[in-house]
Amino acid sequence: MVSVNQSKYLVFLKTVELGSITRAAEALGYTQSAVSRVVAELEREWGLELLTRGRTGVEPTSHGEVMLPYMRAVCNAEKELEEQVAELHGLARGTLRVGTFASVSIHWLPAIMKEFLTLYPGIRFELLSKWEFAEVEDLLRRGQADCGFLGLPVGPGLDTYPLCRDQLMAVLPPDHPLAGAPFYPMSRLAEDPYIDTPEERDLEIRLIFQEEGIRPNLRYTVNDDFATLAMVEQGLGVSIRPELVLRNTGRRFAAIPLERPRYRDIVLAVRSGRPPSPLTTRFLECARAWVAKSGL
Repeated sequence: MVSVNQSKYLVFLKTVELGSITRAAEALGYTQSAVSRVVAELEREWGLELLTRGRTGVEPTSHGEVMLPYMRAVCNAEKELEEQVAELHGLARGTLRVGTFASVSIHWLPAIMKEFLTLYPGIRFELLSKWEFAEVEDLLRRGQADCGFLGLPVGPGLDTYPLCRDQLMAVLPPDHPLAGAPFYPMSRLAEDPYIDTPEERDLEIRLIFQEEGIRPNLRYTVNDDFATLAMVEQGLGVSIRPELVLRNTGRRFAAIPLERPRYRDIVLAVRSGRPPSPLTTRFLECARAWVAKSGL
């Protein structure tokens, strides 16, 4: 007979998510030996090998892959039960798992959380920050996040709640000849050295290039917004970044609109198929109200 032990499942899921027993132990506040012991106990109870261990970390075996969705389902059901109890207690307790990306994590979430915790001080947040929108979408579909900040368009299986339009800006060195111009001509992208980010992170910018029929003068590819801005500051090239990324960076650069203004739409998303939990619903309301009040 298989016994249900949610705490063990959570340890296993975190280990798979991070690909490392050591990192899972750090994230959960356990010792490394305790995490190893939990995984070994699950393997012994079920008579299945669940993880393969190598020099670069751990990953689930074929048996582990089969069991993952069932363990997630048990943990999600337990969380939903806790949230229903919390609703009856006026949301006095509970955990909210929020998928997010860097610029929202820095510029929005601390203020939104502060406002939310003023109303519901017993709520605990678990922030799951990712570089790519697709990673946040996967968290939502697997039930590992209750809601998530994303840019449109999103893939199937998600419901979205609009928040704001974030303008895409040309980012230029402070001494660039167009630094004070009213807009950045699209034709200059073929001339100025361009600092790029990986395609999967900036699909909306790839779309600009396609629609304008422009091949940028690609000089560098950087997987970090702040490294990109540091390179622009040093005159190494130009880039296109969302306006939200450019706030309070401490870097010197010029940001001007594109010749034909472009935007990305930021939304909060939840998994389709069932209404959001009471806790998630209250957070959605709080986040949308905060964005509206901030005039973003």
